[in-house]
Amino acid sequence: MPTDTAMTTNDSGTPTLLQAILARAIASDASDVHLKDASYPVMRVNGKLSLMTAFPVLDAAALDGFAHELLDGSPGKREAFADDGDADLSFAHPGLGRFRVNVFRQRGVISVVMRVIPTQVRTLDVLGMPSAVTDLAEQERGIILVTGTTGSGKSTTLAAMIDHINRVNHKHVVTIEDPIESLHGDRQSIISQREVGQDTPSFAQALRHLLRQDPDVIMIGEIRDEATMEVALRAAQTGHLVLSTMHTLDATETVNRAIGFFPPHQQASVRTMLAGTLRGVVSQRLVPASDGQSRVVAAEILVMTARARDLLAGTEDAVGLRDVISEGDFYGMQTFDQSLYGHVKAGRIRLEDALTHATSPHDFSLMLAAGTAHRQDAFYAPAPKPSTLEDHGALPSGRNGPDRVGQVDDRPAAGPRVGSSSVF
Repeated sequence: MPTDTAMTTNDSGTPTLLQAILARAIASDASDVHLKDASYPVMRVNGKLSLMTAFPVLDAAALDGFAHELLDGSPGKREAFADDGDADLSFAHPGLGRFRVNVFRQRGVISVVMRVIPTQVRTLDVLGMPSAVTDLAEQERGIILVTGTTGSGKSTTLAAMIDHINRVNHKHVVTIEDPIESLHGDRQSIISQREVGQDTPSFAQALRHLLRQDPDVIMIGEIRDEATMEVALRAAQTGHLVLSTMHTLDATETVNRAIGFFPPHQQASVRTMLAGTLRGVVSQRLVPASDGQSRVVAAEILVMTARARDLLAGTEDAVGLRDVISEGDFYGMQTFDQSLYGHVKAGRIRLEDALTHATSPHDFSLMLAAGTAHRQDAFYAPAPKPSTLEDHGALPSGRNGPDRVGQVDDRPAAGPRVGSSSVF
């Protein structure tokens, strides 16, 4: 377990100003706290920033004190901040919880941004993730990527997937994080969590020795560059399950970014490696719940099938993956718009919020008008149902398509697999 920087009370035994700010933020169910010169403290609740006017406007002296309080127990981070003007760290307070912290300079003055880390790792069911995400977490090998913008819940989902593995499988899970966020105790599996800057000097150094540590599952906090992507691909090729995150909007952009890490003369071979090792992509957006008190996760899910692998290995871009996803509900796949459609129909989110977060607001409106989550059915009138099996023509892609040659699935098509919890 990491040795977090610990906050202490001041000499009089009363909470410090920083502790009081954090206590108010936690009581308000905030996800982030921003501390900036010449401003009130600011907290983010349900995705919206609000001023904490119960506290004084902060000045440079107060922020210097916050930085000292945060960095005091971590000499390495303190030196990194002095040298680079930035430092990432995690720390804990017994009465408050754990936080991910970035201390940085702007306009010559210290600023601090703090992310609240839940004290308990929430399960995939509690998060309301589709069942396909649980299925992905139970894969034996390959790469699974959780993607989205900053603050979309990637780390929370990744922690829930590790927790699921820990509960149901006998594995050795090695994580490389900067910094460590959620703490995992050993259950059915054993978890080794390594923090960059504390347990290893860099991602590159940790990855260089990773395969000698007998891992079954490898969790890399974020794939940021060619070197990290290459290690992830090679680990997956040698029979390991690799979980990681990327800052991309959807599955198509994720695939293109992964290939784009490499120089052009390597991209054909990388495409082949990725087609053989990628098991799925879970892309997330957090949408305000209809009650205005929380947020609901909308997830686009790509599950690699034979059709998806052929498409990825044989084309210059991944645009065709959108059709694979939209037609792949049999495999648990769904687009963002299909996920939003299910949430709107269930009353979990408001229509105007769904339109704001939809990939294509126009197509999404057509889905609603047609009363179907399948994009193609929103444009074309449904064909008459054949009376016998012999009356069927060529099977369409997706449920009964090339991925299931020789098999006919005549069950009713399920709606989009969406969760029902509002916990983000």
